Amino acid sequence: MQTISAVIIDDEAGNIVTLSELIKQYCPNVIIKGTAPDPLKGYDLIEETEPDLVFLDIEMPYGNAFDLLDKLEPISFEVIFITAFNNYAVKAFKYAALDYILKPVNIHELKEAVERAAKRLEEKDTNLRINSLLTNLKTGEGTTKRIALPTADGYHFENVDNIMYVQAEGSYTFFYIKDRPKLLVSKNLKEFEEILPPALFCRIHHATIVNINFVKKYFKGRGGYVQMQDDTSFEISSRRKTDFFERFK
Repeated sequence: MQTISAVIIDDEAGNIVTLSELIKQYCPNVIIKGTAPDPLKGYDLIEETEPDLVFLDIEMPYGNAFDLLDKLEPISFEVIFITAFNNYAVKAFKYAALDYILKPVNIHELKEAVERAAKRLEEKDTNLRINSLLTNLKTGEGTTKRIALPTADGYHFENVDNIMYVQAEGSYTFFYIKDRPKLLVSKNLKEFEEILPPALFCRIHHATIVNINFVKKYFKGRGGYVQMQDDTSFEISSRRKTDFFERFK
């Protein structure tokens, strides 16, 4: 089993003790090299220990997790964010293919996040994903976002505005991107339905999500179907038709 060196940065001493004990008991391949109570000391700790993995609280005195990551770029370690806020930048984490765990820490979620971190350490693309996260957080709501799409050989980073439509392929998903070859992504359609911006994307069938900006024409009929700008056509299921038309009001 791969040994992973890690540090914990959290402003609550009780949280550090609890997380350390859980890691020791359930993630024996993770060795805690040190802890810090705020981003300032966290910066020094990371520079000193050069960990493989950082468990990082989001809101702390003297700055937050994102301020710290900004100062540390380029990032050479994996990050698992720890947050007490259920909706705090959750979509931003998913867009960038980064892990977060809600407080109080769930053992199952912790073990899964550490397993994913171990796999990602081999891919050595953390800096790209952290950079994508920070960029998306800085641009704010209603602006173009970049999404990290996991593929067989790594991650493809794409502006969501360029995604024309998305189709289910078993437990995988095909992404059709403007002026690019289609992309096979190793997550299912449901996961992308949850994070793609609803102002742009509409699920019109159990196997299809379309970007409404690329819809060229709607054809009436029993079910009805849409023609996209690349002339591909998709049926609209009757129960999703109302939602589809609501997007054009």
